[in-house]
Amino acid sequence: MAIKSDFTKNVLTLMTGTTIAQAIPIAISPILTRLYTPEDFGVLALFVAITSIFGSIANGRYELAIMLPKKDEDAINIFALGFIIVSCLSLFLLMIIVLFHNNILNLLHNNSISLWLYFVPIAVFFIGLFNILNYFNNRKKQYKDLAKATIIKSIATAIVQLSLGFFKAGVAGLISGQLASSFVANITLLKNILKDKILISKISKIKMIALAKRYKNFPKFSMWGVLANSLSYHFINILISSFFSLMTLGYYSLVQRLLAMPSSLIGKSISQVFFQQATKEKQLNGNAIKIFKTTLIKLLIISIPSFGILFFIVEDLFAFVFGEEWRIAGVYAKIVIPFFCINFISSPLAISMSIFEKQKSGLYINLILIVSSLTIILIAKYYNIPFKNYLILFATIQSLNYFLFIFYYHKVVRGS
Repeated sequence: MAIKSDFTKNVLTLMTGTTIAQAIPIAISPILTRLYTPEDFGVLALFVAITSIFGSIANGRYELAIMLPKKDEDAINIFALGFIIVSCLSLFLLMIIVLFHNNILNLLHNNSISLWLYFVPIAVFFIGLFNILNYFNNRKKQYKDLAKATIIKSIATAIVQLSLGFFKAGVAGLISGQLASSFVANITLLKNILKDKILISKISKIKMIALAKRYKNFPKFSMWGVLANSLSYHFINILISSFFSLMTLGYYSLVQRLLAMPSSLIGKSISQVFFQQATKEKQLNGNAIKIFKTTLIKLLIISIPSFGILFFIVEDLFAFVFGEEWRIAGVYAKIVIPFFCINFISSPLAISMSIFEKQKSGLYINLILIVSSLTIILIAKYYNIPFKNYLILFATIQSLNYFLFIFYYHKVVRGS
């Protein structure tokens, strides 16, 4: 891993920011688990699940197209298109929640989230805005600003959640921290767009319509693919709270939060730089096999030793760090560590589907994930399988899926 290469420099820039950002929630997690109950974390997980499902499609997936045009004029028009889409979706969600509030609560089997349903449209808007800001800043190679935004977001979350936690605000503290952090992160990245008045002046209705048609495969295929992917993860959390209990979801949400950190910390940074450099390699050579192999090797070197060590110590580690009450979360973590390991390797490479505009194939891949996830949890419900046994079944089948996906991504980047 040549330290002088642009790839490594850019990854390290993003990783530095993300490392600091992730260190903050890790540091405060032992405090949060003593200020908030597993049920509080369960409601937060339910809120995040709902907002993440809609947030994943908030821009019609046009945010991915921001990286592809050669001209910045086209990119800013795609940015504007994404902004209009997320604004309309947020208003639509607000109308639905106002009109069908009680019906939604009945479907969720949870009254604890009643008030926070009204904040779902705001959270979805923040997610959609961050999506387009993230990709536009990535296009302009504003890696330092992306790292800065990540750090600021984490600091805001910590301040709000700790402050309100000490006043025993309950789940209000956790969700308020989530909303506040998204707001400040967007403000940080928005400055790079607003200061370029000339580029903004080139936004036009005609151009947006033309580019919407040019990249129509993103909403046509990629949007449904990522929705299926999001459902396979977040909708399952909704079902866990319904089929098992809110407390079980609270324990498992902490597992997801911590084991997903390597993906947030390293995987996301690698994915962003891989996206930018693989796009360039494709434009020059018609394939991106060289950067794909390099990236895969780096992911293997990072993941296998890290997750391997964690597997043997995670149960006692959870009990020691978060309190004996959270030992059961450590048991859950040990079961799903192999799944999170292969997911860490596969996920950064999945962007290959967007680079080579294989949205239809990406849709099929994500349909496999959602069908598998739903089938597994429905079987667990039907046969009254204990949650631990459900996790074993889930981790085994989904790990195999992600392993096979890596081979397919390799085929795609070869241009075949």
